[in-house]
Amino acid sequence: MKKIKSIIVGLLALTGAAVHAQNKSGISLEQFSANLKQAGSNAQILDARGNEEFLQNHIKGAVNVDQKSANYQQVLDGLNKDKPTFVYSIANGRSSVLSAQLREKGFKAVYELPGGLANWVGSGYPIISTTKKGVSLSFAQYQALTGSADLVLVDFGSKYCGACKKLIPVLDSLKSKPGFAAKVISIEQYDNTVLAKQLKINVLPTLVLYRGKKEVWKKSGFSSTVQIEQAVNSNKTKLASAVN
Repeated sequence: MKKIKSIIVGLLALTGAAVHAQNKSGISLEQFSANLKQAGSNAQILDARGNEEFLQNHIKGAVNVDQKSANYQQVLDGLNKDKPTFVYSIANGRSSVLSAQLREKGFKAVYELPGGLANWVGSGYPIISTTKKGVSLSFAQYQALTGSADLVLVDFGSKYCGACKKLIPVLDSLKSKPGFAAKVISIEQYDNTVLAKQLKINVLPTLVLYRGKKEVWKKSGFSSTVQIEQAVNSNKTKLASAVN
């Protein structure tokens, strides 16, 4: 009995340690923003995306730290380990790698933006954007697109997003499939940051299905052919029922 009790206590201790570690490394979007504001001019804001992405839009005060660039190590060596450091990428792929490297190097306070820049933009936080006027869709134009067919499937993504690239062949195969009832419209989030904020698109990719201009299905992250077909076919049936 004592042996079993010792095992249980040990498991609880391990669980508690794991939770503590998770809470230590995890941070909410609101807390990230609050910490960034509190740090003020002492904040070191690092954009872990590619230079082309950075030039299109970034958080004010950020420095581009592209791991593929020739001066990557030089930029890291020029940072202050004692200053609070804020790291982000489009999601949490490249930022997680950079954050881990900084912690290994002894940086005292490293904060990673949860959900990445997609979450930051979709949640309405400000960015510096160089998107040309006329490229982005207005909300009225978007609403018109959602009513351009009985069923409209909108794909919010980015050419820089890995999961978004994996979704492209899935959507292409569905568009060419006989009987697929939805019109597919792809929207680049980087060109439509205002629209993403209005629609609260926090994750890339995100699929939104409209039936008669009404949102009837929404899924964030990668979606399989089966998942998309089920959503479309279900609403196709509802359309037919409404007509009959």
